[in-house]
Amino acid sequence: MKVAIVRYNAGNTASVVNALGRLGVEPLITDSAEELSAADKVIFPGVGEASSAMSHLKERGLDEVIRGLCQPVLGICLGMQLMCASSEENDAECLGIVPLRVRRFPAGGLKVPHMGWNTISRLKGKLFAGIEEAAYVYFVHGYYVESGPEAVANSTYGLDFAAALEHENFFAVQFHPERSGAVGEQILRNFLKL
Repeated sequence: MKVAIVRYNAGNTASVVNALGRLGVEPLITDSAEELSAADKVIFPGVGEASSAMSHLKERGLDEVIRGLCQPVLGICLGMQLMCASSEENDAECLGIVPLRVRRFPAGGLKVPHMGWNTISRLKGKLFAGIEEAAYVYFVHGYYVESGPEAVANSTYGLDFAAALEHENFFAVQFHPERSGAVGEQILRNFLKL
């Protein structure tokens, strides 16, 4: 199985590579349209800022490449947010794969970014096979995706937000499965089986 990780200027690729290695998968890190299109699975990770990440993707034509992928694609953290229509982070227009908006956590009372272990609930779909309701996963984010029909998991941090999305061949998680222990490993394994 060929697994490709999208190379762009926002990434936590090393920890994703290590997590996949523990599952016996050696991924290719690439920004080549041909290699991404030829992969069996594509992972779109990200840690960083939405508008500069989108600029980088557009400069290299990767925005169109990602939108056109037909195999299973997994967005992680910023990768999930970039799959949405838009982000309040520097007023970024995103990929528009999912018609949801990314919002900033409101100031006051809550420590932002939302960082650390939190539960996920209302789990649906193949990504969460074998995962128990209220399982703990690891989050680091200052912006959240509003919940909508594409949400297949939710979490709460001052407000309810989408912790995972599913739309056609696109899957995404706001948390970091590569840093979420056995639960995260099972989610990655489920994705690789799609």
